[in-house]
Amino acid sequence: MVCIILLKPFNKTAQVRRGTLLHEAARLAGIDLHLPCGGQGRCGRCAVILEDGSQARRRSTLRLSQADLLAGYALACQTVVEGDIVAHIPPQERVERRLTTDKTAVGIELPLVYDPGHEQPLRALPLRLPPPTLDDNTDDLARLQRELARQHGIQELQVDLPVLRRLGRTLREAEWVVTAVVEMIPLSPPGPIGANLSPPGPPILGGVSGRGASSPQDWGVRGADWKRGAGGSARLIDVHPSDHFSLWGIAIDIGTTSNVVYLLDLQTGRVVGQAADYNAQLARGEDIISRIIYASKDNGLAELQALVVGTLNRLIERVCRRQRVDPMEIVKVTVAGNTTMLHLFAGLPPAWIRLTPYIPAANQIPAFTASQVGLNVHPQATVDCLPGVASYVGADITAGAVSSGLATTDKLTLFVDVGTNGEMVLGNRDWLVACACSAGPAFEGAGVEHGMRATEGAIEEVWIHSATFEPTVRVIGGGKPHGLCGSGLIALLAELFVTGVIDKAGNLRHDLGTPRVRRGAHGDEYVVAWAEETATGRDIVLTRVDIDNLMRAKAAIYAGFSVLAQSVGIALADVEQVLIGGAFGQYLNVEKAVQIGLLPDMPWERFQFLGNTSVRGAAMALLSQVVRRQMAEVARKMTYLELSMDNRFHEEFMSAMFLPHTEVERFPRVHELSGR
Repeated sequence: MVCIILLKPFNKTAQVRRGTLLHEAARLAGIDLHLPCGGQGRCGRCAVILEDGSQARRRSTLRLSQADLLAGYALACQTVVEGDIVAHIPPQERVERRLTTDKTAVGIELPLVYDPGHEQPLRALPLRLPPPTLDDNTDDLARLQRELARQHGIQELQVDLPVLRRLGRTLREAEWVVTAVVEMIPLSPPGPIGANLSPPGPPILGGVSGRGASSPQDWGVRGADWKRGAGGSARLIDVHPSDHFSLWGIAIDIGTTSNVVYLLDLQTGRVVGQAADYNAQLARGEDIISRIIYASKDNGLAELQALVVGTLNRLIERVCRRQRVDPMEIVKVTVAGNTTMLHLFAGLPPAWIRLTPYIPAANQIPAFTASQVGLNVHPQATVDCLPGVASYVGADITAGAVSSGLATTDKLTLFVDVGTNGEMVLGNRDWLVACACSAGPAFEGAGVEHGMRATEGAIEEVWIHSATFEPTVRVIGGGKPHGLCGSGLIALLAELFVTGVIDKAGNLRHDLGTPRVRRGAHGDEYVVAWAEETATGRDIVLTRVDIDNLMRAKAAIYAGFSVLAQSVGIALADVEQVLIGGAFGQYLNVEKAVQIGLLPDMPWERFQFLGNTSVRGAAMALLSQVVRRQMAEVARKMTYLELSMDNRFHEEFMSAMFLPHTEVERFPRVHELSGR
């Protein structure tokens, strides 16, 4: 049976088979509905109004109140088409805030001294070839190999079929004056970094199994000598019909929320441009578990792969246009991201990442060419996905450990990336131990009654008067608020606690004489903004359920810190510095984060905000083979703790399920401020 779906206000139609989900019908009509929970019906963001819905069956009404149902609302991802339907689609949430600017990357300094002669394997080698004659009837490829050996000392050449197919025409049209773009491969690669040193062994980890190893003591080892006569083997990327070819590279961070690219001049080592945007996969799931589930459905994996590559291609086109660079001159790409994001980028099935015993297809994905994933750069450009450690500690953390200086510092350091997954590394140059805890999507605004991403209209900061309990808010874009984003939720929870609106267990107090605290449809709630003050015409509230979700998220992250410290027999107070990476960290208010027990209570000067350490690490690996080997060694030696199998994590989690903690002596300044 064929059903006709009319979608307003676009007045678009789709013809679908009976049993199709409404969001699939919308996509066929050219309307892409956002599915932040991956189509599981958990978030309520794909709600539509059924103007004629007698032939629609709601498979689930989760997130819809009785009033919503009476008004005709239905979740598009949970509504089955059983006949002709007329549906109205409300305005979709638009992403306004750019997590990283698109301006020219002036002032981006990478923490390394660039020596392309010793560390950069990519070469643009000018060649003048003698044309073939009856006396010299050597074939084109052999002629090219002969001249590369004679003029540049390259004894062995690896050639892929797509390059060979173009070779003959290119040589003749260029009249035998060309540039060979090659990636050098040393015949005798340098020995292990720090191989001649005798570092101390890793610390005792209290019986926790891991893949720890002796660590390098000096990463300042010279890379391979890529000059003539050293190495002698290369992979041919292209034969360019001129005697000049510029070498460019792209460093990429594929975040769950945002994607960032840096454009680098491989001859000077400078970052000349950057671009960023939200990962288009957000429309199919806001957290990695939702996307793993979506990838397991029908053509879900291919769809998610196309969405992220589409985002990256738009960013590459944008940054190249601004810098007047031909994307076909981009001959190397390095990619960082969490393990799931790299699987989806490469088209690897991620299903087993979320299933016990949590095994990815690969922690180190072998290099491939850009054409194999559809990146719009030189089709033979090498795409190097940086190494990860485990299912939930990926290449973004490896890159961050190196670019932040954690892998080379003598200080006891805690490196943390706060987000849907709280990933953290504790250690110094001698040893590293890492874990990840599922904080849930609360800090991204999901799973919260009036939560939203950090877009225009999101409340990002809150202050509450200690006598009147009236809030003051700051809204992204400056207009009326639509909801609360992650930084606003942390600030609100902290303010509610220190002003006494909630107790240490998260219970709202009704004895304060303020109408802001009331009983709502879902239990107790605090009104952040009255209906007449909002852009939606509805009160914006924080419910007791929301408070519980936020407390679980912060407790998971703090418990991760605690278990890491216990595993190596130290106290969190002994940590000399806390390095905070990631996009969300840029907007995190340390004082408020400490007040709720998300971060440990220590002097402010120990905290450092580093921004996107993942893309910076990818840029460093793009330039330097020494750094790239360092990342492989860091990933290899990092001990991974699987918290789901550790009883200590459960104990620490339960202890952290209070504000700021059950053990108030861990948070002396917060105790002094709140008096509780």
